[in-house]
Amino acid sequence: MSYPTPQLFYSSLLSIGLLIPLNLQAAITDITRIYKQTPTLKAFEICTGGGCAEIKQTSLADDEWKTITAIFENSNQHIDAQLERQHIADAIGMLEKIIGAKTATSTDRAGTFDNSKYPGQLDCNDEAINSTTYMRLMQQHGLINLHQIEDMRTRSFFLFGWPHSTAVMHELATGERYAVDSWFYDNGYPATIVPFAVWKSGYFPADSPILKGRLDVK
Repeated sequence: MSYPTPQLFYSSLLSIGLLIPLNLQAAITDITRIYKQTPTLKAFEICTGGGCAEIKQTSLADDEWKTITAIFENSNQHIDAQLERQHIADAIGMLEKIIGAKTATSTDRAGTFDNSKYPGQLDCNDEAINSTTYMRLMQQHGLINLHQIEDMRTRSFFLFGWPHSTAVMHELATGERYAVDSWFYDNGYPATIVPFAVWKSGYFPADSPILKGRLDVK
């Protein structure tokens, strides 16, 4: 199975082209292939380097995947849509830790700008594509039942600021859409999941290192 590539995805690809120099970008055909991939635990690709400039193949062992399923299973609460979103956020953070150790991206820092001197960095386009891949793995294995994954989206397009992309899903019962954004914090932190309309308006978490400034910036 492969996933369709709607027009909105190509709009997001436009933001990649606007932000990343041509010599550092992956070919659009490669980005599309990764975005449309049917990931399996034994083999899938992730984007790194900004604008998917680097493509890395990786995998998840059974014991590693059990740490993800445990996030969804070790709850004494009734699983409603809000709790499922929290589990998804936590699982994306855990997957970043696991995959980061394998792909030299565990040092990824919140945001994009001022990070070029640090190794293992991802921009928002890398994050959006990878988070979509991680959610597809969760959905394939029956962990996501109350939401449907959508195409990644981009806000601003230079009209009101820098373009910024995110993974997206909607709640099946209500149709409400949510941004699933793993760009606001360092590698391994839970993804930020907020209503898409809130995100689209320019939302930033108040405690994000991007806004607060960093003590470790040299």
